[in-house]
Amino acid sequence: MNRTRYVEMKDSNIESIGAIPQAWSVLKVKHAVETKITDGPHETPEILDEGIPFLSAEAVKRGKLNFHLKRGYISLEDHIKFSEKCKPKYNDIFMIKSGATTGEVAMVETNEEFNIWSPLALIRSDQEKVIPKFMYYYISSLAFRKQVELGWSYGTQQNIGMGVIENLFMTLPSLYEQKYIVLYLETKVEELDRLVEAKEKLIQLLEEKRQSMITEAVTKGLNPNVKMKDSGVEWIGEVPEDWGAVKIKYLLYPNKGSIKTGPFGSQLTNQDMEGQDVKVYNQRTVLDTDFQKGDYYISESKFEELRSFEIQPNDIVVTTRGTIGKVAIVPENIEKGILHPCLIRIQIDQDKVLSRYLRYIFNHTNLIKEQVYLMSNATTIEVIYSETLKNIVISAPISIYEQEIIIDHLDKETMIYNKLIEELKEQIQKLKEYRQSLIYEAVTGKIDVRDLEVKA
Repeated sequence: MNRTRYVEMKDSNIESIGAIPQAWSVLKVKHAVETKITDGPHETPEILDEGIPFLSAEAVKRGKLNFHLKRGYISLEDHIKFSEKCKPKYNDIFMIKSGATTGEVAMVETNEEFNIWSPLALIRSDQEKVIPKFMYYYISSLAFRKQVELGWSYGTQQNIGMGVIENLFMTLPSLYEQKYIVLYLETKVEELDRLVEAKEKLIQLLEEKRQSMITEAVTKGLNPNVKMKDSGVEWIGEVPEDWGAVKIKYLLYPNKGSIKTGPFGSQLTNQDMEGQDVKVYNQRTVLDTDFQKGDYYISESKFEELRSFEIQPNDIVVTTRGTIGKVAIVPENIEKGILHPCLIRIQIDQDKVLSRYLRYIFNHTNLIKEQVYLMSNATTIEVIYSETLKNIVISAPISIYEQEIIIDHLDKETMIYNKLIEELKEQIQKLKEYRQSLIYEAVTGKIDVRDLEVKA
């Protein structure tokens, strides 16, 4: 279809909307809804193992409600009580009104009974004026998103009130035009979403292959014909005969403090980290492999108290909470600093194993995480302790030269995988930008879609 323009346009007087077709109008959301915008209960209900599904902000994914991400279930009694204020139904629109994902929306595409919590606002279109799917596309568009961003406020997190939402502006084409806009966007957006999904699956496949390749190299080596021996460790299995399987504690420098957890409790408070002299390297430093960023500092006098927690070039720092077991090697010429309480510092004897070899094992295989789960006899781990870390077993060539060969091989191979993955991510970003542009142009009348041939 050729994308044509409306002949006559006029100024909407709303900056984020811009010019609209002469026959269109703009109105506040509160004049386009069937019922006053509301939200879920502000009380915390008892979460059960069965009952009525109970959803919050995390269930809003890609314009849909993902019931697999529900908070849990609530009782029928609570559902009836909460439904007096908010009873979701088919074609309703939910908008996240607080938190990092404020402004994201989802449309209800089920008749199943469920209820929502207070971070979600319910928007129900007046179908005599606005087709629900048109309202969904409009509220998903940049024309609305920009108004949301201007209207939200900040406390501990960004949020937008329902009174603000209902006074934001939207476009109002005729119901006839809305129908064609919806048909056009359903066709185009679905096509783009399929492309994005296919590329995301390809990224997942490449990431799995990269991990498999790395795991094979750091547990079996590069020579498929080498003679193998039993490592003596069940989850490692066989290793090449000139390799060893050894606990990390036997790879440390033989000095006190070669494994060190960050300051504990009152040793380092939030108030302490409002200083200006010495940096505190935190979990984000490791996850981003970026030792330049960071806003936490302590005073010089506090540093003297905590000098034993200082990190030095070539130290390995390990994340201990949340995303556990990820590492970064401290580079040369960093700003003087200490460990955050959520990190562990380990100092490895480079004559036994190279830090770069360990980094591949920690960051690009599941070998560490699987051992932590086995040692803790748990399926979820909230924190990893130094004693656990010391007893993790890794396999490695005894020869440092062979370790270097494996590292060089992995550097080259992962570079190929990383490049392919990065190219796919860039393609996905362009598709998403094009998708957003299409929605914006259609719902603000920058393109005329009335000549779209609708397939039966």
